[in-house]
This record gives sequence, C-alpha cells and structure tokens, in this order.
Amino acid sequence: MHIVLGVTGGIAAYKAPDVVRRLRDVGADVRVILTPNAARFVSPLSLAAVSDHGVIIEQWGDSGHGGVDHIELARWADLLLIAPATANMIAKLAVGLADDALSTYAIAHRGTIVVAPAMNTSMLQHPTVQLNLATLRERGVIVLDPDSGILACGDEGSGRMPDPPVLADFVRQQFATRDLEGRAILVTAGPTREPIDPVRYISNRSSGKMGYAIAEAARRRGAKVTLISGPTAITPPGGVALIRVTTAAKMHKAVMDALPSQQIVIKAAAVSDFTPVVAADHKIKKSDEMMLALRKAPDILADIGASSPRPFIVAFAAETDDVESNAREKLVRKNADLIVANDVADASIGFDSDQNAVTVIARDGSSTKIERAPKIVIANRILDLVVERLATVT
Repeated sequence: MHIVLGVTGGIAAYKAPDVVRRLRDVGADVRVILTPNAARFVSPLSLAAVSDHGVIIEQWGDSGHGGVDHIELARWADLLLIAPATANMIAKLAVGLADDALSTYAIAHRGTIVVAPAMNTSMLQHPTVQLNLATLRERGVIVLDPDSGILACGDEGSGRMPDPPVLADFVRQQFATRDLEGRAILVTAGPTREPIDPVRYISNRSSGKMGYAIAEAARRRGAKVTLISGPTAITPPGGVALIRVTTAAKMHKAVMDALPSQQIVIKAAAVSDFTPVVAADHKIKKSDEMMLALRKAPDILADIGASSPRPFIVAFAAETDDVESNAREKLVRKNADLIVANDVADASIGFDSDQNAVTVIARDGSSTKIERAPKIVIANRILDLVVERLATVT
C-alpha cells in the first residue's frame, strides 16, 4: 500500500505522527504532505522520523531532486488520505484550487481519496461546508464522518477527527480483495412514511446513514448493489442502482420485485410497523383530539425469510432495552442468517449519528461486538462477517 497522508492546519494535526505509525503497522508505505499551517501544529521532523521519508511542505518541491514532486507522487500513490481536513482544504478540493503542495497534489492524484473533516461543529454544519462535502462525495471522494464529543474549543458536538487506529483500519479495508465480486446485494435504508393526510405522516428517526454506508462499502468490494431507500437527505453512493420509495407498502413491493435476482439482502431500513387504516385526502383540521386507526404494515423481513430460493439475510434490530436478547429472538422469528443489534437509546450512536457500535449475532448463537467507529467502518466489518459466513455455505 502506497499512501500519501495530507495534513492540514487543524488542531488534530498533532495526531499525524500516530496516524503514520498506525498506517505503517498495517503494511503501508507512507509519505506526508504538510500545509504551511499544519507545520504550526506538528513538527515536519517528527513526521519524517516516523515515515522514513522526507516531508513535503513547499509547493515547488526539492530543487535538488529531479522531476516534479506532485506528479511523481501521483504515479507512486494508491490512496490519498487527508486527515485532518479543514474547511479551507475541503473548499479547495471542491472547486479545484491548487495553491499549495497538498491541493496541487490532490488534483494530480488518480487513486482513491479519503477525507477526514475536523473542525468546530458550527463550521462543519455551515451550508457551504456541507455543499462542498456533497460535491466531493458526488465525485467519488470518500468522506469519513467525524466523531462527536468535546472539541478543542470546549464545545461539544460533531467535528472530531476519527482516532488514528480507526483511520488506519479504514485505509486497510480499501485494499481488501474484491471479495463480493459477482454477488448481487440488495440493501434497504432509511425510514418509511405512512400518510395520515396530505401533510402529516407516521415515521421514525432513521437517517439512512447505516444502510447507505453498507451500500457504498459493498459496491467498493465488487458487489452489484441495489439500494432501496426511504426518504433521506443523503447523497447516494455512486455505482449503485437506487430505488426511492416512501411507504412500507411501496418498499415491500420494490423489495419483492427485486428479490429473485439477489443473493444477499441486508435490511437496514427502519420500516414503520403500523400504517393508518385510511389516509384522508384532505388536511384534517385541528381539534381537541383525533382518533387514528392503525393496521400492521407489511412485514418485509418475514416475507424475505419465507421466500424460495431464499437469499442470505442480514437483519437489523434497533433496540432500547434488552438489546441482545431481543435481537436473538428477532433473528429466529424472521429466519435471518445474521442480525445487527444496536442500542438506539444511546444518543451518541443512535438514530442520525455518524457513529455506531453494534453486536452481530449469527444463527449458530455466536456474536461479534464491533466497537464504536464511523458507520463506513462498521459497514465493512459487517460485510467481513457476511463474507466469512458465505464461505461456509458455498
């Protein structure tokens, strides 16, 4: 693995030597480009020592060395990791500005690009920053969702760079074999909305982030991915067949129509359990009370489990109490092969979080705990378990 680590001028730059060390621990050869501002936070000498290479800071490279540094590096590198990535560098990447060594190199780089934003929560949430991140995602750049917690400024919220071991593990995953090549995988994601009248509906807090991460990870591992998604605000990953739905009934139909051609189904969507018996065709006027009759929504997972031929099924269980025992019961009842249990009572990893921590339970009763990490990392670890299980049945 040939990795270029780009370090920009955020406080998290002090972690850069540890990032280099962790990358080398997983077998990477690492070369570092520092922005001038990053050099205020971390010593180029320390990065040179841990990488065993000189560190590039100046845009014009070393006059005593033949060739142009950024072009030579682009020929050599497999992956560019920018960690931390400041709002300024994200903006440069989005518009193609090349006014320092790192932004110039990024334009020349033709391999995978991974960006780890790190900044104050208010900056991260600014519409311009979010638009720039969406632009990068649309171009195929992998954007790692930042951690939440106490930030350097004392605020609490999203904006922390993932820890160096997490970054190194994610980079390692990018070089895994395309172990899902030729597999057809159906992923469901997001919530459903069950209409009460033209302006109201029953839904839940699912953001769809976990399902979208799984779809992206599966596609990168060679799978042919169909993503059936309820309403979300997420930019869909490139290279997947996207089917948008709204209600549980529409998701049920889309899933069952697609099912015959699928070998694996990963049902990460949070489908409504109940739907109104009748949806009014006009807005119901406000009154002191309103009686709402509900009926059960279609049980998509049960119908997948009863299908023949039956695909390999990964279910999800979002629980608030007795998480593992409830998940085990659902695994058996729904005839799934694996079930991913997560505690949505924990706000730091629950609905709409960029992080997750799960326990994956198999039909044989074994379980695997996956510690808290960005959802794209969790997605790849879930797929690792799917690959392992498929190897025992095929």
